[in-house]
Amino acid sequence: MAVTEPAPTPTPTRAPVPPLAARARRVGGSPVRDILAVTARPEVINFAGGLPAPELFDRDGIAAAFRDVLDQAPAQALQYSTTEGEPALRSGLAARISAFGLPTDPDDLLVTTGSQQALSLLATALLEPGDTVLVESPCYLAALQVFGLAGARVVAVPGDEDGVDPEALDTLVERERPKLLYLVPTFQNPTGRTMPAPRRQEVAAVAARQGLWIVEDDPYGELRYDGERVPWIASRPGAEDRVVLLGSFSKIMAPGLRLGWLRAPAELRRACAVAKQAVDLHTPTLNQLAAARYLDVLDAHVARVRAVYGARRDAMLAGLPAALPEGSTWSRPEGGMFLWARLPESYDTTALLPQVVRQDVAYVPGAPFYAGDPDPSTLRLCFVTQTPEEIAEGLRRLGKGLSG
Repeated sequence: MAVTEPAPTPTPTRAPVPPLAARARRVGGSPVRDILAVTARPEVINFAGGLPAPELFDRDGIAAAFRDVLDQAPAQALQYSTTEGEPALRSGLAARISAFGLPTDPDDLLVTTGSQQALSLLATALLEPGDTVLVESPCYLAALQVFGLAGARVVAVPGDEDGVDPEALDTLVERERPKLLYLVPTFQNPTGRTMPAPRRQEVAAVAARQGLWIVEDDPYGELRYDGERVPWIASRPGAEDRVVLLGSFSKIMAPGLRLGWLRAPAELRRACAVAKQAVDLHTPTLNQLAAARYLDVLDAHVARVRAVYGARRDAMLAGLPAALPEGSTWSRPEGGMFLWARLPESYDTTALLPQVVRQDVAYVPGAPFYAGDPDPSTLRLCFVTQTPEEIAEGLRRLGKGLSG
């Protein structure tokens, strides 16, 4: 009797999964994050990050704020909250912003999960694919990512040591008809420069005359070591209905709390709130309530941080002449976290980075910060994370690596 072989089991067909969205394929990751991953070894003195000094976090004060909230209002702290933000935090923020010269009501504010989320919400609310966004040159790197993911055309505005050139801005607005201008006018990332008050007024006048949104990002403004505070563009006459002001607790309280805010005209603020509902419903309630408690002692903490960071900035400025090649130039920021250097034209800081990292020190090459043609001889150094002694040793290693 013949034995019938069982029919072979057919191999199931497997079609490929659909591709990623074009915007996800088009926009790369953060070179800063990539460098931090490569230089995570404890022996590396890392000038590449934009990290606050962890030893300066007020662990006891922040822990006490969380304990108070959980002891006194646990049901509220552990519950869902409103998208706009906890009233206690918005009230405290409004009073703080008003004290700095910009009258603000709690209802003018939207609390966000870090100011980076605020920027993303604005891109969602304002930008259609193909819209034009104007930026500084060089520009905050994560802003370029946000605008790239939104499908915007990003155009750099020429400028100088004081920031964007108002005449060049006026010309570009006429030609490009952009939706918005993105600025970090105080202790800019990456250059550390600050736009003077007269220049701010000129920029505000262009926005008023041409019909342009200005996004004024201010994560570093309270970290001033020299000079006098420069008023926000948002406080300039004529800017009231077209400037969105962004702020953050990351650099003055703790980045792990992921707390930021935006102050915007009502219609745009409501649009951002709707966008936020689609993203995360609301910023964590417990973190907001603890931050609201901590506002009572924040000024004293910021004063301690400023004293330490100012000394670290001075240490880096003192060591740069010996560390960088002859003919180099660098910024002398009055505050913030970053210093920008330009080496002689023959140097390419991207190509040099591997040999510098072999000396157990790191920086961020300047090229990724440019929306247009990059300057390959530039680099960014963060001066707040290390002690003056570590900065001196890091600069010694940097000089050895660059001369390699």
